[in-house]
Amino acid sequence: MSLAKADRLAPPTRRAHPPTVLIGLGIAALSVALLAALSGAVHIPLADALRVLTSDASQPNDTLWRNVLLDIRLPRVLFAAVAGAALAISGAAMQALFRNPLAEPGLVGISAGGALGAVAAIVLTAGGFMVTAPAAFAGSLLATAAAYAVGRRVPGVAGLLLAGIAINTVAGSLIGLLTYMASDAQLRDLTFWNMGSLAGASWSLLAFLAPWTLVWSFWLMRQWRAMNALLLGEREAQHLGFALVTVRYKLVMATALIVGPLVAATGGIGFVGLVVPHLVRMTLGADHRWLLPASMLTGALALTLADWLARIVVIPAELPIGLVTSLVGGPFFLWLLARGRRF
Repeated sequence: MSLAKADRLAPPTRRAHPPTVLIGLGIAALSVALLAALSGAVHIPLADALRVLTSDASQPNDTLWRNVLLDIRLPRVLFAAVAGAALAISGAAMQALFRNPLAEPGLVGISAGGALGAVAAIVLTAGGFMVTAPAAFAGSLLATAAAYAVGRRVPGVAGLLLAGIAINTVAGSLIGLLTYMASDAQLRDLTFWNMGSLAGASWSLLAFLAPWTLVWSFWLMRQWRAMNALLLGEREAQHLGFALVTVRYKLVMATALIVGPLVAATGGIGFVGLVVPHLVRMTLGADHRWLLPASMLTGALALTLADWLARIVVIPAELPIGLVTSLVGGPFFLWLLARGRRF
């Protein structure tokens, strides 16, 4: 069989017109981003926002509004969109790889390795973002590489899955040991890091993460034929001409390279990579040609909305975004399961 046949796999029937859905998601994401950029502890009227950004200060609040928009709100909103898109497309790729709707990027140790690296940096060093973030990134890559190196000794994805579970368990134990060693101040830092936050967003951080994430996400989207073939089973995918060992390695490493830097910058943000692909699959079906870009847009929309809620619920303070995604995503996922929805 040829690769041309993979183009026609389109596993389940589509339930909506994909281009229309993509356009709608793009409009919704832009609308929520605009709302999030203008509202918060300092409210900026929509009618004044464009004038503030394009002209000299002419009103008493113009300087304050411009600083809030340019230095705080816009980098944070864009960072939320990038992080949400990356987590969602990574979750969709992992669900295709494992042919399991409960799969997510953390399944192969990415999140646990990043958490271990961050906790080690906080407890064993002076801490600070410039130390914690690289340590978390290195921990994510090392944990994923270890899971893959051990898991490939077993045929199929079962070995990778079991290795990921083992890596997560070992990382959790080491995190517990380091937490036991931590001081009161370090425990506070550990708690807030594990709950996730986008407060560290800046233009310099975006200048690195946005191109990096978009490049690898675009590469993942180009693998839609292989993901469609994997849904039919590994033997069928091999018969269609896909080298499964190579495909598996590339998908795992691409996911680690996407999620690792985000975990380092944001801490723990759960449920986006798990729930968002479900929602998109319920709407469009499982054809990854449309599922992957739609997951990116929905992930950007979901995390931007979650960050906006985290900032406005307890003004002037803010909730950790990981709490918001878990408080919303957990019950919503249970509701889907209770309804008996098939994914």
